[in-house]
Amino acid sequence: MKKILVPTDFSEQAENALKVAAQLAKTHKAEIYLLHILEIPLQEVDAMSSHSDLPEAVFFMKLAHKRFENLLNEDYLQDVTVHETVDFHEIFKGVFHTCKKHDIDLIVMGSNGVSGLKEMLIGSNTEKIVRTSEVPVLVVKKQHETFQVNDFVFASDFKDESKATYKKAIGFAQAFNAKLHLLMVNTPNKFITSDHANKRMMDFASSSSFSNYTTNIYNDVTIEKGIMNFSQSIGADLIGMSTHGRQGISHFFNGSISEDLVNHAKRPVITFKI
Repeated sequence: MKKILVPTDFSEQAENALKVAAQLAKTHKAEIYLLHILEIPLQEVDAMSSHSDLPEAVFFMKLAHKRFENLLNEDYLQDVTVHETVDFHEIFKGVFHTCKKHDIDLIVMGSNGVSGLKEMLIGSNTEKIVRTSEVPVLVVKKQHETFQVNDFVFASDFKDESKATYKKAIGFAQAFNAKLHLLMVNTPNKFITSDHANKRMMDFASSSSFSNYTTNIYNDVTIEKGIMNFSQSIGADLIGMSTHGRQGISHFFNGSISEDLVNHAKRPVITFKI
């Protein structure tokens, strides 16, 4: 975890994400790439030029840089290397290109960022980033004075295609010395027996030498509610799950589960692309 991307619209929610990223950067000696997207109809703007046919674009670029300056003076960013970036893509495309360009290891973002200029991190934008990102995405909902993960819930259907993401979750758990709680949610529409579920989870866990984990089956009316209710019951610090590209969360997590969980869970959520 050496390069952390934080998309920002300079809102309170986006700053909450930046504060978490700053803590992670200090712990892991990482650098932060702070990205602001200007969704205006142009591909390129020369902010240094004194003459432009697009004065509004230049104005917003200069305003963004001023806001960057104010952020960089915050105490919580002292001793952290921060790179500022302004881009003109659609939000999720801008995040994608920045990740590729700088070889980003982790995206940290707020889930309800709204600025006075333009909505940025809400609704479909958050879901698109969560669904399409090749890089793990950590979504935070509130300010964390100390971001510490002791109990980490990893919810899955525990099929073979999710084993690669499980290894990524293990890496994150090990970075925090956290206990990983493997969770399968049983619902009326997707019911399997406890014996079948346990066998599937144990086979899944045996693919790694990691031993600091528990296996759990939780019954609920929906997968989303099951994940949130189980996490509440153990006082989890973080919820993790696999995503399946544009088709949403693997076969077990379909429909709008990813968006619903990111939008409704009070706890931080991290997603790993299959």
